[in-house]
Amino acid sequence: MSNELIISNAQDGCRIALLRDKTLVEFHQETEGSKFTVGDIYLGTVKKVVQGLNAAFIDVGYDKDAFLHYLDLGPQFSSLQKYTKLVRARKIFGKLEKFTLEPDIDKHGKIGQQLAKGQLIPVQIVKEPISTKGPRLSCELSLAGRYLVLVPFSNTVNVSKKITSSDERKRLLRLIQSIKPENFGVIVRTVAEGVEVADLDRDLRNLVKTWEEGITRLPTAQPNDKLIGELNKTSSLVRDLLNESFDNIHVDDKKIYEEIRAYIRTISPEQEKIVKFYTGRVKIFEHYGIEKQIKSAFGQTVSLKGGGYLIIEHTEALHVIDVNSGNKSNREENQENTALSVNIEAAKEIARQLRLRDMGGIIVVDFIDMKNHDNKKQIHKIMKEEMEKDKAKSTILPLSKFGLMQITRERVRPQVNIATKEVCPTCNGTGKIGASILVSDQIEKTLDYLLVKQNQRQLVLALHPYLYAYFTKGIFSQRVKWFIKYKRWVHLEVDSSMGITEFKFLNKEGEEIELNS
Repeated sequence: MSNELIISNAQDGCRIALLRDKTLVEFHQETEGSKFTVGDIYLGTVKKVVQGLNAAFIDVGYDKDAFLHYLDLGPQFSSLQKYTKLVRARKIFGKLEKFTLEPDIDKHGKIGQQLAKGQLIPVQIVKEPISTKGPRLSCELSLAGRYLVLVPFSNTVNVSKKITSSDERKRLLRLIQSIKPENFGVIVRTVAEGVEVADLDRDLRNLVKTWEEGITRLPTAQPNDKLIGELNKTSSLVRDLLNESFDNIHVDDKKIYEEIRAYIRTISPEQEKIVKFYTGRVKIFEHYGIEKQIKSAFGQTVSLKGGGYLIIEHTEALHVIDVNSGNKSNREENQENTALSVNIEAAKEIARQLRLRDMGGIIVVDFIDMKNHDNKKQIHKIMKEEMEKDKAKSTILPLSKFGLMQITRERVRPQVNIATKEVCPTCNGTGKIGASILVSDQIEKTLDYLLVKQNQRQLVLALHPYLYAYFTKGIFSQRVKWFIKYKRWVHLEVDSSMGITEFKFLNKEGEEIELNS
């Protein structure tokens, strides 16, 4: 099984695609200047304490105040409060070794006992702003690394439950307890299984250094200032996904390429060679077939290879997925076999879609009705197995007697939405267009102007696959005729993201040539 990360940089941000055996399984968009990323630590101001909710609203600089529930204060909140006051008063300088921890707060206490309006507290983003809601916060601070998670104001060491070997769990517990600093707790991540102590120690030192650098900003920090920033989405994905089965990371931007190489050099030097700089003429997402997969995967209707299809609808309260057999119904011996076959394929695709779109909350799936109880249990088992590949926490209930499956999936970021229905560039959605074949005449006129009047050289014409086929079909294609006429070869580049009548000319530096309309 091959795992590849494809990273494309553009003016409006970064697009990141995870391919498993050339199939798109995760897609992320990182917009320029995006704030309030999960993991960021801010100096927040208490704006309102709401006793009825046992929660407070905190100003961290977002349009809407962020939400902090009492249970998210964490057991060590008294220690965090005391430490913040001492650091801001410059009575201690960042080190936790000699700091005396306070007793844990009462887990059944009230928010008013801990917070007051106007109070400054360090808070961490645990859920990004979604829809009309502000960020969700926690005061139980933690810093995630490659193998470990560092938890200040704690002394406990916990090992991931996914590490099942008793001997390995004991080894990791013994190692971490021997190298961890005082007043820091540690959570050992699943990828730490089998890792040598030198790598664990390096990861731990990097996390402690990040903490100490962030705390040096605390004495002079203003309200809403960011104290510790999480890695950008690209590096955090590399950190969380990188393992021995990772084959390649392809990047089309020199700066991001160098950043990722430098980051991998610090966390896993032996894998630095898998980072590769893409220099092809065709766009990187086009070259790896991702653009086409995005267009086909994010629509309301999703086709299944066996002939069935899914209908995905979104409402304010929940997501609804309907499974349909399509032309598959003609291929099996009986209705039960047809239903089972389509449902198995649908379960695998639904798990992929939830991860791909980062759908969260309540999801209701209407599978094709089946009478056999064993078949229903099989669908439930397959869905659970497929969802185990997902990093987000989920709960999956067995099929009800109406053939419905209820799923809850944790969501910490806004859902990914991709426009898959293109607005006609000629009519702008009015439904009335001129003769679309005239686009060829427009291209001809523009080409003549650029080659003859502006004397442009090494032109590249980017256009929809249909137009590409029109201009390149046959031995004496239109492109060959251009060469005979102008004595210059025009390179054509397929771009599936463009509308069918859209096109653009690029110069030899790859920059778009602005055309006067």
